[in-house]
Amino acid sequence: MACRAQVGLSAPQVQVEVSLASGLPGLCIVGLAATVVRESKERVRAALIHSGFEFPAGRITVSLSPADLPKEGGRFDLPIALGILLASGQLRAPAASAPAAWTRCEYYGELGLTGELNPVPGILPAAAQAQRQGVELIVPHANAAEACAAAPALARAAAHLLEVCAHLRGIAPLPLCAHARAGAHDPSAPPRANARLDLTDVRGQSLAKRALIIAAAGAHSLLMIGPPGSGKSMLAQRLPDLLPALSHDEALEVAAIAAVSTAGFDPARLGERPFRTPHHTASAAALVGGGARARPGEVSLAHHGVLFLDELPEFARAVLEALREPLEAGVVSVARSALQVQYPAAFQLIAAMNPCPCGRLGDDAGSCNCSSPVVQRYRGRVSGPLLDRLDLQVEMPRVPAAQFDAPGLEETSSRTAAAAVTEARGIQRARQGTCNARLADADVPRWCTPDAAGRRLLDTAVERFGLSARSRTRVLKVARTIADLERVPHVGAAQVGEAMMLRCLDRAGREPALRAVTAPSAACDRRPL
Repeated sequence: MACRAQVGLSAPQVQVEVSLASGLPGLCIVGLAATVVRESKERVRAALIHSGFEFPAGRITVSLSPADLPKEGGRFDLPIALGILLASGQLRAPAASAPAAWTRCEYYGELGLTGELNPVPGILPAAAQAQRQGVELIVPHANAAEACAAAPALARAAAHLLEVCAHLRGIAPLPLCAHARAGAHDPSAPPRANARLDLTDVRGQSLAKRALIIAAAGAHSLLMIGPPGSGKSMLAQRLPDLLPALSHDEALEVAAIAAVSTAGFDPARLGERPFRTPHHTASAAALVGGGARARPGEVSLAHHGVLFLDELPEFARAVLEALREPLEAGVVSVARSALQVQYPAAFQLIAAMNPCPCGRLGDDAGSCNCSSPVVQRYRGRVSGPLLDRLDLQVEMPRVPAAQFDAPGLEETSSRTAAAAVTEARGIQRARQGTCNARLADADVPRWCTPDAAGRRLLDTAVERFGLSARSRTRVLKVARTIADLERVPHVGAAQVGEAMMLRCLDRAGREPALRAVTAPSAACDRRPL
């Protein structure tokens, strides 16, 4: 009988072989089985007896091959029980059914003591692999929606061991999951929008809204700096509704990561972009992945979605430093003594922080009592190399009270912004096959090189602000995104100037130089879209 183990996101096949021999009664499971797998002998024994079968008297050996592959979980209970029934002759194929048809099927399920099939985690990666190989699979009813998401035409569900036996005997074949097509993700469907979350809910903050739209259009990372209540969290929560709908393959990638996580996969959320908001007390293992079983972390759970880190300086420095490699590579490797797994982590980082510990620095509405060394220590909790990897950095001052009730404010809705973002991303896919933020450095000169005026402006900014080579590359990527939003074929001085305006930390203490550099581009005079 065939089944599949779970190693990260991979699902290597496991063959379950059963041998009956004379000797002292007992059941031995070999093949690098974890404790929960070895305990299956008691569950299998009780399930067979309560289902009306005889448990063979003699020496039973169960081999899970390959022998050097770690196996854990209760998913092997069903194939072990079926293997014992076949070996003891209590389960036979009908004359019209070839034995090969039994081998072209995989079986999953944890057995209850009365023979019911209980759900097991991580079915979706196994179903995806079965779909690629054209192999049917039988899963517990509780895993039906998950299996159908990846293998809609091959998954069958059962609630009891006896139902599986009746299917194999040809007495009562199990139907394909009734909701197979209904549970499939339709990439042509519009993204699911939350009607309560709209950009128009955030009053003022035109520059921050513009930065958010640019970040959505090019998958750029964004840091918002402002006092409490200035709208940083509100803007971050509205980003998922600006992003295009996930493709079918992307939706399955997101679902597979959720399926192997501790929380598991919710079929009702298939096709939704993740929005992860870990607390600032999260450990490095919780953020990038780890633990005894090498589970995916928040960066992987935010794959193809948004990772929002509020109160950025409150995170431990080691935790923030662990973000640097996933931000660059888009994948994270979790190594343990027994195994090493790799999880995708192409997430969009959105971060927020106060300007100082009390949050009132530069705020006319309150007096800040933080001294300059205190402010420097607070901001120094976020290292320069990490800030260098944040494409957009914007300041968000407190919104004046008059703007909350001012009539006739010209606001950009999430629907309008999402249409512009979708069009800009379509331009990028047609031109280079990926978003601007994920362009390889070697491809930046080909797709993002500005014209003569833009190059002069960029060179002046690099010289006056002391930008690193990485910051220069990220400025060019942001400028390319701005040009895509404006449907401009080439990057010019206006786009480079606006990209520099949206990196406030690079301009700290250099505002006079900034005005001299950006004056020709009129970047400050741009509309929200």
